[in-house]
Amino acid sequence: MIEHLRRGSNHSIVEFVGLLVGFEVVIMAPTRKFKSGAQKRKEKDRREALRKTQVGSLNKYFSSNKEEACQAVNENTSEEPEQVVNDHHIEEAEELNQSENEENNEILNEDVHNAEPNQSENEEINDIINEDVHTTNSTEEILFDMDDPGNWNRTDQNITDFLVERGPKRDNNVIFPRDKCDRCFSSKHYFRELPNGEKQERKWLKHLVGQLADEGVNDWHNISDRLKSHERSRYHIGSMTSWMELAKRLKLKLTIDASLQEQINQEKEHWKQVLERILAVVKRLGKNNLAFRGDSEKLYEENNGIFLQMIELLAEFDSTMQEHVRRINKHEVQYHYLSHKIQNEMIQLLAGEVKSSIISRIKEAKYFSVILDCTPDVSNEEQMSLVLRSVNVSATPIVVEEYFLEFLKVSDTSGLGLLNELLTALKTLGLDVNDIRGQGYDNGSNMKGKNKGVQSRLLEINPKAFYTPCACHSLNLVLSDMAHCCPKAESFFGVIQRIYSLFSASTKRWQVFTEHVTGFTVKPLSETRWESRVESVKAIRYQAPEIREALIHLVNGKEDVKTKSDAETLATYNLQNFEFLFGMIIWYELLHAVNNVSKVLQTEDMHVDTAIKELERLLSFLQKFRETGFEESLIEAKEIASEMGIEPVFMEKRTIHKKRQFGESSSEAVTQSAAESFKVNYFLYIVDQAISSFKTRFEQFKTFEENFGLLFDLDKLRSADRDSLKSFCANLTNLLKHGEISDLNEDDLYHDLRMLSEDLPNETKRAIDVLNYIKEVDGCYPNAWIAYRILLTIPVTVASAERSFSKLKLIKSYLRSTMSQERLSGLAMISIEKDIVGKLDYVNLISTFASKNARRVIFQ
Repeated sequence: MIEHLRRGSNHSIVEFVGLLVGFEVVIMAPTRKFKSGAQKRKEKDRREALRKTQVGSLNKYFSSNKEEACQAVNENTSEEPEQVVNDHHIEEAEELNQSENEENNEILNEDVHNAEPNQSENEEINDIINEDVHTTNSTEEILFDMDDPGNWNRTDQNITDFLVERGPKRDNNVIFPRDKCDRCFSSKHYFRELPNGEKQERKWLKHLVGQLADEGVNDWHNISDRLKSHERSRYHIGSMTSWMELAKRLKLKLTIDASLQEQINQEKEHWKQVLERILAVVKRLGKNNLAFRGDSEKLYEENNGIFLQMIELLAEFDSTMQEHVRRINKHEVQYHYLSHKIQNEMIQLLAGEVKSSIISRIKEAKYFSVILDCTPDVSNEEQMSLVLRSVNVSATPIVVEEYFLEFLKVSDTSGLGLLNELLTALKTLGLDVNDIRGQGYDNGSNMKGKNKGVQSRLLEINPKAFYTPCACHSLNLVLSDMAHCCPKAESFFGVIQRIYSLFSASTKRWQVFTEHVTGFTVKPLSETRWESRVESVKAIRYQAPEIREALIHLVNGKEDVKTKSDAETLATYNLQNFEFLFGMIIWYELLHAVNNVSKVLQTEDMHVDTAIKELERLLSFLQKFRETGFEESLIEAKEIASEMGIEPVFMEKRTIHKKRQFGESSSEAVTQSAAESFKVNYFLYIVDQAISSFKTRFEQFKTFEENFGLLFDLDKLRSADRDSLKSFCANLTNLLKHGEISDLNEDDLYHDLRMLSEDLPNETKRAIDVLNYIKEVDGCYPNAWIAYRILLTIPVTVASAERSFSKLKLIKSYLRSTMSQERLSGLAMISIEKDIVGKLDYVNLISTFASKNARRVIFQ
């Protein structure tokens, strides 16, 4: 017997439900003097139904042979539970509430067991059950929540056995509603206190959300007495005895028909194995960004999609799938779980499990950062990638991880529109916006705007959500500023693109190129990723003589006039120009240095302290290159010129003499040599532009160094005096304060950092190493533990969001452009978070799949 408490939307009521031998529901309703006409008619119908069920019941216990006896018993157990109620149980149930009110005992819970589901419920149920292609009207079954005791009157013996085998489930996180007297049900009623002080769990008692808010009582003041009275009743004891006996028989496989029970168990195991294989196929296709469906949704037909073809492949070698496919082909089953609806459900099942795992990790870390980036998809819909960054404190050693959550389709790309999408998504995920400690976006005005951008609007809600412009995007803009600062720089990259375009425009010309150049191939210039232009320059930097020979071959070959003219110009004017070769050396050195730093910054576990050190190293390189780079590049350029037979001289320009006016001095302006002019007007121009743009665009990182400097610069921490350390702790505490709430305590933080500076091992160099050390000495430095977690939570780049766009293009391709948003996010989650998907347990997945809806097949 399982009994439960049902909570309605407006009231809380108490129900006691008996299961297994028979159903009887007694609802203690408010006192009423007269029965309504409907109640009287229902009472009459109930009594008539009881009389009909008793007709010939005695004959069931007498039979001429064993087969007839078993058949009679099976018929008895397969009937609806409400039809097995006898008058003896009715009398015992009436004794339960004799002390309360005799009128309460006359109202039986026939509405719960006999009421038909309303039309809207049937429509929703039918939408769910039509998940298979071959579903027919003769086999339609109503899906329901098996954990709701109010639905148990609609179960057959198989479901009853399943519920008993599984045992009752209880939600311990329910917040019990209060009545007008400010009283509510308490979880202490789940236990019965014995006279000697021991507590005995009431396994039969359950709190459940329901819709019966217009009936029952909410007299929580006397609930203890009501429960005790019920536990002393014969009805309760008899039902509990029946429950335990059936559970024992099922466990020992001693039911009425052991062979039938064995067949049921074998069938359950078969479907469990089938579902495991279908889940494995869905997981494999999702991880590899492959399309599921084709033109047909039937097995062994042309163009039926990769999913069904994988099922066919498994059926060739696996006996379980072979049997499943045989049943489908022989029409022995009408539910095969291979339809596109089941595919979507399993995709969401896998993605949901991954998302739940990620959310639990983020909540364990408490603090997190948001990373957003937008791009249009193949359907010309704006997709915003949501990535969250947090410190995984449960890992050993501690790691910083960035998790993809979903793609959000946005129609309003303004700062306010994007912020609203973000807040809605966080609310859906159950995350608190006040726990955000960092936000990372690109340098778009709708993102970084100081007045109406996403970062400024989020800072108004949570001032502790520190904004970081994407470091890689900022480096990209620095290079863009350099390339457009002077005409010679623009002309240089124009020549690079012309060389690629000339050879790639024809397969014959490309063959000529590969015959003369065996190393790096020429590459086009990227309009968005400037640091990647190093690959375009690299091919010419190390293969200029070979490329010139290929161009000369085109000039002497059987090409059209335009091709010959372009090839001759590139071979005789550009590649034989010493200034072009010199500029090529300069640009390669600059692009190579920036590209190395950009690649390092794009790693997922990049921290602010490491990023600042890398950026400082790059700035130092630029400043040093300004002083020594010209002479060093000149030497390399002369070596290449000598190899190509080019005279290493700069082009001299005619000196323009101005006509001297009356009263002007006779001294001529100082004239520059061609080399000095090249250095001043080209080399220094682009290097100075790089340094100036670098300092401007990375100003925010300088702020982080001022606010968190002592946390990641351990040399400064060890050498800091008392006053400077106290000042640092005071500033950081105020920075992490919003209203009256602060993440840190100033005095405690000072004490922690002072002790840490003395206790840290000498080999500890980075902030992540400090955090791992604090974890080892658990509880010794609580405020430092918080400060370092916040520091490492701050994002450096939006590279993870950019990488998710690569998956977006693979998943939502031209042929799959009508894919739903839910399926897109689910497949992207499976593809991106492969490590978490690989650790999922099939047993738990099948259990979740079976519990989502009451399946027509029991898998567990």
